[in-house]
Amino acid sequence: MISVVLISGCTQLTPEEKQLEQFITDHLARVQPLQNQAGLAWWVAATTGKDEDYDKQSKLELKIRQIYSNTEEYAYLDRLKKAGRVKNLLLARQLDQLYRSYLANQMDKDLMKQIVELDTEIQKKFSTFRGEIDGKKVTDNDIREILKSVTDSTKRRKAWEAAKQVAPAVAPDVIRLVKLRNQVAQKLGFDNYHTFSLTLSELDPKELDAIFAELDQRTREPFRKLKTDIDRRLAKRYGIRPNQMATWHYHDPFFQESPHIYDLDLDAYYKNHDIRELSQRFYAGIGLPVDSVLDRSDLYEREGKNPHAFCTDIDRQGDVRILCNLKNNEQWMCTQLHELGHAVYFFYYDPDVPYLLREPAHAFTTEAIAMFFGRLSRNAYWMQKMMDLTDAQRAEIETVSRKYSQLQQLVFARWTLVMYNFEKQLYADPDQDLNSLWWQMVETYQLVKKPTGRSAPDWAAKIHFAVAPCYYHNYMLGELMASQVHHYLVYNVLKQDSLQSVSYVNQPKAGTFLRKTIFADGNVYSWNQMIKRTTGEPLTPKYFAAEFVN
Repeated sequence: MISVVLISGCTQLTPEEKQLEQFITDHLARVQPLQNQAGLAWWVAATTGKDEDYDKQSKLELKIRQIYSNTEEYAYLDRLKKAGRVKNLLLARQLDQLYRSYLANQMDKDLMKQIVELDTEIQKKFSTFRGEIDGKKVTDNDIREILKSVTDSTKRRKAWEAAKQVAPAVAPDVIRLVKLRNQVAQKLGFDNYHTFSLTLSELDPKELDAIFAELDQRTREPFRKLKTDIDRRLAKRYGIRPNQMATWHYHDPFFQESPHIYDLDLDAYYKNHDIRELSQRFYAGIGLPVDSVLDRSDLYEREGKNPHAFCTDIDRQGDVRILCNLKNNEQWMCTQLHELGHAVYFFYYDPDVPYLLREPAHAFTTEAIAMFFGRLSRNAYWMQKMMDLTDAQRAEIETVSRKYSQLQQLVFARWTLVMYNFEKQLYADPDQDLNSLWWQMVETYQLVKKPTGRSAPDWAAKIHFAVAPCYYHNYMLGELMASQVHHYLVYNVLKQDSLQSVSYVNQPKAGTFLRKTIFADGNVYSWNQMIKRTTGEPLTPKYFAAEFVN
């Protein structure tokens, strides 16, 4: 790999650098086998829902974190980092990664054990819990189908409430987990875990606050106008007045996705196509085949299995898998493309990259690639080429796909503002009235009213607060990067003159560019360096705004 060769160079290592190199070798001999076992155990637990599998995962996770909690090794890394004498860039980057991993686990063993076990218990509840409607258990897909298609407000409300039934079962544990995480952060000199987590992930809390404040300002009025149109169209469908619209009148339990409000139902195009086959054929066509990923994956719903979707890299050596609960509709087409976007990022690391750096440059950079591909499910030109649609069908889709894309991005931007601002205040004061705080955020950013008299921990039904803490902002940063990469690919790699008609179908140049400039290097470069090297400029919201807001 050219970039790694240039970074490592041929210079003689200093005694301190040789010592660090040996430390890394010894460290990996202990931690790498455990990480591989833990990755596989987590996968098995998510696909079976069995108590014994979650217990095994929890014990392995605890063993790994105990390695990173070693105070003497942390002190060594801290001294080495502060001295600033590691000049070899690959070693310096690995030192940086190790330092942050050890810092995150500087806690007493009892506290660590409580956090790991509680986290695992909450994951298990989310994986195995099923809401009920009129005494009958329902899956997430059942609930979504009702919210998409049923017009009776009473039935819709019951489906929405079923989606929230997990919340009381997990909320006390989530609050307890928040407090435990805060204890860790405060002992290390941080205000709370939210600030601690952002700092560990190379994000400046003030800079992130500024980004989300700008996002609020840029999207507030465009969203208000779109929301008025959404409410008018949906209210007509349900036979109610726009001012009677309630949270269960939107098409998902959190109003984080764009409702199907226009005349065209994109699901109709997918219902007779195999989602797996479409995605497999598409990725092969851009030179990023995913056959081995799909062969290892678990794609269809069943009792006990995690009802959501995710991608996991088991061993950083090519064992990459996705979990989905596929149905042949647009939402799952988007999800399948999204999760496989994560997968190709993980799968196509250059094997010469050191193990510790075989990971994305940042959590949001892998989200960016996942979102970049996920957007294609509503791209009229992509749909035409992948499903052999006529020009007339493509034109029909095109008339509304642009509206849907803008609607989706504005809806999602406002939703991320809810998540970011609520979670920030959750960690600042977990003893406050969180139920009221949640609806205050929903009303402010999504313009959705709290149901009269409702006082329930609806916020806790969002799994991310428990199992992916202080993470949700990465989705929005990923959207910004996805637009920036899309712009660069179209005009500088594919040499086309418009963003609108690009499908990426059978465009191996696009896959080669992504693999060589983003995937191969893993985390050799920090996220801001990588984005500048890839697109010629730092991360900027201007391309997202130009594509979806302006």
